[in-house]
Amino acid sequence: MAVEGQVLRWPRNQSEVRVSSSLLGGVTTYIESQGGGEGLFPTQIASVNITRSYQQRMPMRLIYRPSLCVVVQGAKEILFGEDTLRYGAMECLVVSMEMPASGRVVDASPQAPYIGVTIDLDVTMLREVLEQLETPPVPPATPGPCVFVGKVDEPLSECVLRLIRMSQTPKAIPILYPSVMREICYWLLTGPQGAELCSLAVPESNFMRVAKAIYFLRANFAQTLRVEQMAEVARMSPSSFHQHFKQLTSVTPLQFQKQLRLLESRRLMVADAASVEEAAYKVGYESASQFSREYSRMFGVAPKQDALNHQRMYSQYASRKARTA
Repeated sequence: MAVEGQVLRWPRNQSEVRVSSSLLGGVTTYIESQGGGEGLFPTQIASVNITRSYQQRMPMRLIYRPSLCVVVQGAKEILFGEDTLRYGAMECLVVSMEMPASGRVVDASPQAPYIGVTIDLDVTMLREVLEQLETPPVPPATPGPCVFVGKVDEPLSECVLRLIRMSQTPKAIPILYPSVMREICYWLLTGPQGAELCSLAVPESNFMRVAKAIYFLRANFAQTLRVEQMAEVARMSPSSFHQHFKQLTSVTPLQFQKQLRLLESRRLMVADAASVEEAAYKVGYESASQFSREYSRMFGVAPKQDALNHQRMYSQYASRKARTA
């Protein structure tokens, strides 16, 4: 089901076109300085990454962290649960809680490649900025999925561009990065979807209780966990916890755990050259055959073949990461 009501459209004026061109130029210059091509481009700022693709891409399953994902050129879709959000040039996806989803590039070509910038959000700074707002946004009474799409206006675009330029001057990052991140938090919290985002920064809300359980789940995903254990961490009843967890992430707690296991197993096979059996046991599976069945069901390909498919991309990424270290 496509979710159009959460996608903000706006008339493009000359100012916004100039901002888009400036950001596109700045990001493209950075990519070319790293050798050009396509794929994932890390920066000197650990929380900032750039992606360029010359063609449409099949869905990639990930656990999305709290982040701001800006499309500079082209378009992308994110599928979470039964819903789909599409966002294009000078639009952004904001994810306010860790959640499993599939992202795919839907508009790209060699002449006009897809270009996106992903910035991890600093939750502590978000909370500090929220506390300083004269009129802070009020979280919705009934929170829905913790993801939305909005426009990238001039102030937000300028922040992204400053981060890209800053990454080319490593000594400036510790001094200047915090101020730019504070500014990003300000524009997001005072924007049209500030109410949804501020739930991430309100202590003892149901949102934050579920978030605590997710942190616990991420740290212990290889163990056998019960919903009651996670509900206790969240300080909620099992039934209330299960309801709020699925409402916010679009999956049940045990489905979330399974996806964490399978994604970590992929990382082990691709980055650490683990065998299928080694990866299965390390993430908590007792049966390699059950692991292979569930892996193939989630990713659409057998574990060994999937690892081979991703090793080239990882090798390219690791090489770029080494150059920025």
